[in-house]
Amino acid sequence: MYQITIVEDDPVIQEELSTLLQSNGYAACVIKEFSNIVETVRKDIPHLILLDINLPVQDGFKICSKIRTFSNVPIIFVTSRNTDIDELNSIMLGGDDFITKPYNTSIMLARITSLLKRAYPSEQAETMTYKDVTLHLESSCVEFQKQSVELTKNELKIMAFLYRNAGKIVPRADLVEYLWDNQLYVDDNALSVNITRLREKLKQIGIIDFITTKHRQGYMI
Repeated sequence: MYQITIVEDDPVIQEELSTLLQSNGYAACVIKEFSNIVETVRKDIPHLILLDINLPVQDGFKICSKIRTFSNVPIIFVTSRNTDIDELNSIMLGGDDFITKPYNTSIMLARITSLLKRAYPSEQAETMTYKDVTLHLESSCVEFQKQSVELTKNELKIMAFLYRNAGKIVPRADLVEYLWDNQLYVDDNALSVNITRLREKLKQIGIIDFITTKHRQGYMI
């Protein structure tokens, strides 16, 4: 089980993040003593850190810089500070991702999963199965009844996102943000084109109506 350390001074957000992580199969460790954050990380050796910028004693930037002197643990800045300078600083100082509050929980989990997969490839499950349809993450293909079809990078990301939210409606905006990071600069039709192509590929191996459209809401499997 992956251990994720939460460095956040707001008790409400601490609890929210802890509950979210634990309900999705992670072990969550909330840091309470802010004068010894770096020492705690060195001792606990988490798999990933969710790090706020505005903290007592030292800000998240300084903490990230100190952690980078001895560890390459994935660090996601989760903060209400949303300027370009803040995001640039987070990258320059060793952060792996930058998520602004209020955050979307589905996007948060997808970013965490993606980072963990890159950081610990040998520990990541290589397949996901739902309704007898198997998604092979490493080979980027879908298998059904002993037939398979190869997916593009975006098609694989769409399928993986839907699998992680199986049985739930995934809003279009969430998929756009996950695929292209900033939905303001992407034509909304781009997602429709990708979904259409993906459905056509699934039909080639007999997978019909696997991805359903929920009118004015999004998609689900």
